[in-house]
Amino acid sequence: DEPAVAALWRYPVKSMQGEELSASQVTSAGLLGDRQFAVVDPATGKVAGAKNPRKWPGFLQFRAGYVAPPAAGAALPPVRVTLPDGTSVTSEDGDLPKLLSEALGRDVVFTGTAAFSGGAGDSDGAARAEDYQIDSGDVIDWELPAGTFFDCAPVHLVTTATLDRLRSLYPAGRFEPRRFRPNIIVATGPEVSGFVENDWVGRVVAIGDSVRLRVFMATGRCV
Repeated sequence: DEPAVAALWRYPVKSMQGEELSASQVTSAGLLGDRQFAVVDPATGKVAGAKNPRKWPGFLQFRAGYVAPPAAGAALPPVRVTLPDGTSVTSEDGDLPKLLSEALGRDVVFTGTAAFSGGAGDSDGAARAEDYQIDSGDVIDWELPAGTFFDCAPVHLVTTATLDRLRSLYPAGRFEPRRFRPNIIVATGPEVSGFVENDWVGRVVAIGDSVRLRVFMATGRCV
């Protein structure tokens, strides 16, 4: 069988859980509306996220979704953020930063890519984020692509073959697709096994008549 799109996911707020979609427009900046907002630590100017769990424990327990589907060429609709305790608040509510700060245990601000100035003195509009290194225990920071809240690439995909292979290697684990935060889950046929995406690097993935994705790297290990 030919590979097919099994699921689409969009994450309006970086590092929060997102929303499953039945369809999406794909632009040069990824799925329309993806990772357009972030929580920022005003003390450092760095984007908060799940990659530094010692500083931001429980970040993946937050969920975000647009109150209405985004439309190309129009302003983004408000985002609804659901906190771990079930409290729901939109980005139009002035209490959102306060509620996020209380839930996260430190002062934060909520911002969009259009309003982000780079923080911490950066002049090129590039945000910085932190990553906890599993092997060494060090925390490093790196610069996100200018004008975005993506770690690296605007689209992330994973195949069902890879998820099945991971489950077979470690049956006690929980390899739920949402833990990998992919935009596109590709269903591979039963005759396909292993980490098939590794063979896609340097190639172009065609989805439908108009979407073409150039695969330029494999996703690295993530905390």
